[in-house]
Amino acid sequence: MRTYHCFWLLFWAGQPHQSSLTPLPKRTSGFPEKEKVLVLSGNSRRDLHRSKRSWMWNQFFLLEEYTGSDYQYVGKLHSDQDKGDGSLKYILSGDGAGDLFIINENTGDIQATKRLDREEKPVYILRAQAINRRTGRPVEPESEFIIKIHDINDNEPMFTKDVYNASIPEMSDVGTFVVQVTATDADDPTYGNSAKVVYSILQGQPYFSVESETGIIKTALLNMDRENREQYQVVIQAKDMGGQMGGLSGTTTVNITLTDVNDNPPRFPQSTYQFRAPESMPPDSPVGRIKANDADVAENAEIEYSITEGDGYDMFGITTDKDTQEGIITVKKGLDFENKNLYTLKVEATNTHVDPRFLYLGPFKDSATVRIQVEDVDEPPMFSRPAYIMEVKEDVPINSVIGTVTAQDPDAAKNPVKYSVDRHTDMDRVFNINSGNGSIFTSKPLDRETLLWHNITVIAAEINNPKQSSRVPVFIKVLDVNDNAPEFAMFYETFVCENAKAEQLIQTLSAVDKDDSYSGHQFSFSLAPEAASNSNFTLHDNRDNTAGIFTRKVRYNRHEMSTYFLPVVISDNEYPIQSSTETVTIRVCACDHRGKMLSCNAEALIHPTGLSTGALIAILLCIIILLVTVVLFAALRRQRKKEPLIISKEDIRDNIVSYNDEGGGEEDTQAFDIGTLRNPEAIDDNKLRRDIVPETLFMPRRTAAARDNTDVRDFINQRLKENDTDPTAPPYDSLATYAYEGNGSVAESLSSLESVTTDGDQDYDYLSDWGPRFKKLADMYGAMDSDKDS
Repeated sequence: MRTYHCFWLLFWAGQPHQSSLTPLPKRTSGFPEKEKVLVLSGNSRRDLHRSKRSWMWNQFFLLEEYTGSDYQYVGKLHSDQDKGDGSLKYILSGDGAGDLFIINENTGDIQATKRLDREEKPVYILRAQAINRRTGRPVEPESEFIIKIHDINDNEPMFTKDVYNASIPEMSDVGTFVVQVTATDADDPTYGNSAKVVYSILQGQPYFSVESETGIIKTALLNMDRENREQYQVVIQAKDMGGQMGGLSGTTTVNITLTDVNDNPPRFPQSTYQFRAPESMPPDSPVGRIKANDADVAENAEIEYSITEGDGYDMFGITTDKDTQEGIITVKKGLDFENKNLYTLKVEATNTHVDPRFLYLGPFKDSATVRIQVEDVDEPPMFSRPAYIMEVKEDVPINSVIGTVTAQDPDAAKNPVKYSVDRHTDMDRVFNINSGNGSIFTSKPLDRETLLWHNITVIAAEINNPKQSSRVPVFIKVLDVNDNAPEFAMFYETFVCENAKAEQLIQTLSAVDKDDSYSGHQFSFSLAPEAASNSNFTLHDNRDNTAGIFTRKVRYNRHEMSTYFLPVVISDNEYPIQSSTETVTIRVCACDHRGKMLSCNAEALIHPTGLSTGALIAILLCIIILLVTVVLFAALRRQRKKEPLIISKEDIRDNIVSYNDEGGGEEDTQAFDIGTLRNPEAIDDNKLRRDIVPETLFMPRRTAAARDNTDVRDFINQRLKENDTDPTAPPYDSLATYAYEGNGSVAESLSSLESVTTDGDQDYDYLSDWGPRFKKLADMYGAMDSDKDS
């Protein structure tokens, strides 16, 4: 080891005093090297000053990852005060002292007890001192030294990522940057080539290359096409020792994806397409779909379709389905097989995002021919117009034709058509239509003042196939004729003061006319002939559709004549002239000197200080309603008094009436004498019902006596019929329904109802023969007989 000899000589030449070297007992390193000695110098206790150290070497070097079985020798400490008699003791302190590094306290030899790793700790700082073994005092000041760990190539390069992912556009130029990979080596970069890393490519050629020093990956092949291959896997190696043999290495994987560019134009898979469309297809309906294929993806594959030429350019349109990139051919206008049954279109597909770098590859569009065959269908009749507007005068006679609608079958068969009116649009059946020629005529009189417009719907249907029908609206306007006479705009009722002066205006009249006038109404007013010569009032026509009523004499007397009725004739100037006679009511009232009305004979007259006619009518109606309410209330009270004492939804009466107290049994004969069912002649006419208040408005009718042995059911039916037809009978059913036993019962009747009306005794001995169930009855009635006998 030439380096160690030079290093040793340098230190040896720099020593002012001679140093002693202690030979090592055994060698722990495989390298022949000089013994490393750190000499400690100190002062004599007799000296007053400190002398220089005999040796200034203060660091040791040690190789990492020692693999020997013995401790690794580091070096030796020696003091010039050491006489070799064992009086001195060497002490070591600092990093790893006593654990990682030990010292022979007698000889000063330092050894490492464990394998050292420079990557964990490259430098250890320790302190050495020599002390007197007997006194324990230091003979030398504490001296610090360093142990440096020499690096060996024991770490392979490590990449920062296990897997790298990168992408580049397809068709990139050679040398295009892809990604940079980085590997680090934990060895000492300042010592040898252990940390010098060189990159190389193990997999991925000839498509990619890597720079050996920087780790930059670039493309190495021209025009890589994504459509041929999209994914590439590249393996990169990083090797230390500058790539020399014996160096350690590590690898990483780089996944490279080629991204798409628009380098492929759209192409139709076929040059001609055939479609069929029925002529009944409505506008905007799809006829078919075509698609041009584009090898690109995403926005580079977006296609716009258009119709460039063809005889169906105006009849059809095409749109693009953004999800499927298909062209949807639709109908723009109605088709007609009889007019044209074949259309030819030229459709063009164009990329919407074109990359100028690849225009040299050709135009990024393609075209195809589309033929559409129109199919014939049975179509409904078609009207000549989408709507009809007709006019008719309101005075036309019934069955007058007002217009005609026309519809034809558009098919080649030209099937005959029949017409009808949709009665949902003409509920009053004012109009009708000739089913053969479509002429519309009136079936009822018209009145413009009632309804100006009539909107009906006419239906045209094929005679051979009524399901094929169509509808058309018909708007009929009723024209006005002068068929209404003018009349007062309101009801006129005025008054005149008794002290009125002559030629005094008491009322202004106006008129209205229901008829329509294109030039405006012009009314004329005049008094009726019977009032014109003998009238207390005059009428002046203002020629503006108004007229004024004036007094003719000076005074009026309400005691002589309290009310005047003035007939006024109103005429229009239309043709034919219409006129009407309206009446103005004029009352004579007492007034003060200012003409303010004080009183009149009729209270309903309008005057400033009194109530209006409407108010008086309202008051009168209120009084009438109040009287009717009182009468109804009294009637209800009276009716309520007639209600029976038994009020129940299940009012089924027997011979017991509920009075909320216990009745008297059979001896209480004042309730219902059911015995009359067997003996109708026993009816007491003087007996009154106890469940209602007695009423003497009507005398009860005397019913005919029933025959002896009349069956109970026949008797009840007879009495029920008589009461139903009797107007004096109260609204109650006093007869109860009993279960009918029938004739011929062995036991006959057990009821004692007849005992009320007969004096004969009853024999109840036969009850004893009926068995133990009737023993109680036999004892009861048998006891009664024995009481009577006694």
